[in-house]
Amino acid sequence: MRIGNRQIGEKPYVIAEIGVNHDGSVERALELTQAAADAGADAVKFQLFRADLLMSRASTLAAYQATAGESDPFGMLRRLELSIDQLALVVDRAHALGIHAIVTVFSLDLVSEAERLAWDAYKTASPDIIHKPLLDRLGATGKPLILSTGASTMDEVHRAIVWLRSAQDRLAVLQCVSSYPTPLAQAELGGIRQFKRSLPLPVGYSDHTPDEQTGALAVALGASILEKHFTYDVSAKGPDHAASLSPAALRRYIQSARSPGPAPEVEAMKRVLEIEKDVRTVSRQSIVATRPLSVGHLIGRGDLTFKRPGTGIPPYEIERVLSHRVVREVERDTPLRWDDLSSLS
Repeated sequence: MRIGNRQIGEKPYVIAEIGVNHDGSVERALELTQAAADAGADAVKFQLFRADLLMSRASTLAAYQATAGESDPFGMLRRLELSIDQLALVVDRAHALGIHAIVTVFSLDLVSEAERLAWDAYKTASPDIIHKPLLDRLGATGKPLILSTGASTMDEVHRAIVWLRSAQDRLAVLQCVSSYPTPLAQAELGGIRQFKRSLPLPVGYSDHTPDEQTGALAVALGASILEKHFTYDVSAKGPDHAASLSPAALRRYIQSARSPGPAPEVEAMKRVLEIEKDVRTVSRQSIVATRPLSVGHLIGRGDLTFKRPGTGIPPYEIERVLSHRVVREVERDTPLRWDDLSSLS
């Protein structure tokens, strides 16, 4: 697998996850891009989302977001959006600094918008491992694709890889724990070992621990890609700052990862932890009604979209849902459930 001019596996490829730590400011995003390059990162990663496309009326905050002081999921995301034109400035700055620009696209309708920019790769959010339509669309771009696997089972990982089989020469898989931050004792580095044994793909680690040495341990176990959140101030107000490193800490993290010691003794295991279950429910997406659906209505594709939370029918079931009738009224912008529909064969 290659990302830009880099063959993955030659040395640890480190992605500095800026995510939403720019606080909705493109000026801060540009400053963080410079800081990532100065720290020695190979790439910066951003997120492309729109609150109205991602959140249904049933959406709630994840527990870690509430702990960080957030009170309204819609208000939080609207505050943290960057437009495609603002992200264009970030991509240009990253390339001018000689590093790559990677993006996570959260909604199917935004992939064509993302394609307007010269991203070097796409990375999926862990909750979207069940979002087959989105994975299909990202796989069809022809760009390198990094699949994150937090709060997922090994069966879900294998299924997503099958969906992406046409992209497997440009696909990598990251072990991840979807907890922000992740306690070091629950870093689940054994998932890297299981991936290395069972997947014919580059393997990495999306690191949400607050520790500066976790990357080196992951590399010792075979990780060739590392993703690490970083920020200008770990005490700043916002959902991800507390689970991030400062620029100085990121530099030390990268230096450590590029001189790893012996591999730790860990059991080869990929599993869903108790600390991930909240994010698994809140941040996965469901099939959602785009309009009110009355009893007897024959469902068509225009009636449906995909949004959070993951309390309804998962996106990969979209083809089973089409052409069945509604057996009880469904409000607009609410997740569809199996008992809303006529019997499915």
